[in-house]
Amino acid sequence: SAIDACGSSNGGCSAQAECRRTTPGNRVCVCSPGYTGDGIVCMEINPCLVNNGGCDRNAECTQIGPNQAVCNCLKGYSGDGKTCTYISLCLQNNGGCSEFAICNDTELTERTCTCKPKYVGDGFNCRGNIFQELQRNSNTSRFYFHLETLSIRDITGPGPFTLFVPHTDILNSDPRVKDWIAKGVMAQVLRYHMVSCASLLYKDLTAITNITSLHGDLIHISLSQNSLVLNNKAEIILSDAVGTNGVIHVINQILVP
Repeated sequence: SAIDACGSSNGGCSAQAECRRTTPGNRVCVCSPGYTGDGIVCMEINPCLVNNGGCDRNAECTQIGPNQAVCNCLKGYSGDGKTCTYISLCLQNNGGCSEFAICNDTELTERTCTCKPKYVGDGFNCRGNIFQELQRNSNTSRFYFHLETLSIRDITGPGPFTLFVPHTDILNSDPRVKDWIAKGVMAQVLRYHMVSCASLLYKDLTAITNITSLHGDLIHISLSQNSLVLNNKAEIILSDAVGTNGVIHVINQILVP
């Protein structure tokens, strides 16, 4: 009988090949799917070596078996690996920047935040003029309300200004406020909390004993138990809220001219 050329040791073919009988005593070796070679020697096909394995150019191709691979989008991209789309950090929540800032994508997973014109800050916290900032801060919003009600616009100009703003809770609870409004003197009281021609930070105030308010009367400044006190009564409890045209300090009492 004819000799089976594939009968022993896979006919001398590679372990990754199929031995096929042709004519009696002869055979051919054919590499199995996923392998390439002459049948005697068969090597795994790495699909990642050609056209990145069919993955997107912004994806990583990883071989997981003979002629098998998976595609994973690179950092900064999203998709199924076959198609990868750049992730813009600025598209969601302005990239974490302030609502008053411009977000710019710079490189993968990176962006810059720059305050818009007429705002100051680091891009994550951008501040407008002090009149705008009064409204945005709950600690000072009641002072803003009274300015708006009386159409006082002194601090909307270029400044610089320094404001000593009674905390919202104080303005809401002090019974004298209603009396001042009824008597038509509330505007004078408010202007007594404003200083023009200077943007004075907390450290600047420590070197001053008196400053003149927009109302015209002096405000006395002193240091008591490591705190700055105005007119021996109102303590600065929050300081140095800097805007484009001045600075705001929050105090715990109303100053009375």
